Amino acid sequence: MMNRILFACLFLALSTESSSLSCRWMDHKFRQHNEETLNLLDTMAKNATNTSEVEVTVAFPNHLYHQVSKSSAEDKLAFSVQILEEVAALFEEDHSAASWEDSTVRNFLNIVNKQAEELHSCTEE
Repeated sequence: MMNRILFACLFLALSTESSSLSCRWMDHKFRQHNEETLNLLDTMAKNATNTSEVEVTVAFPNHLYHQVSKSSAEDKLAFSVQILEEVAALFEEDHSAASWEDSTVRNFLNIVNKQAEELHSCTEE
C-alpha cells in the first residue's frame, strides 16, 4: 500500500509542477510540502514493522493516471486534489495496528490536507 501511495504522490509532484495554470502557491510552496510528505511517508514505511498481516494486493489504476496525463492543466489539478483527499481519507482511518507515531501521521495529514486545499484554490483562480 505504501508503494502505491508513494507512486501517487510522485505523480502529483510531476503533474502539478508541470501545470500551466498560474498559481502562486504551487510555484513557491508545493515542492517544499511535497518533499515533506514524501519524507514522512518514507519514515512511516520504515516504521511499518507489522509484517504478520497478509497484504491485500489491489491493482493500481495505471489507466486513470495515464488518461489524466493527457488532460488539461486544470483537469490535472482537479485530479490531484481528488487523489490528495483520498490519501488523507485513507490515513484518517484507524491505523492503530500500524507502528507509526501519531505525530508523524498527524504531520503527514496536515500537509496533505494543506496541499489539497491550496491546489483546490488554484483551480478557482
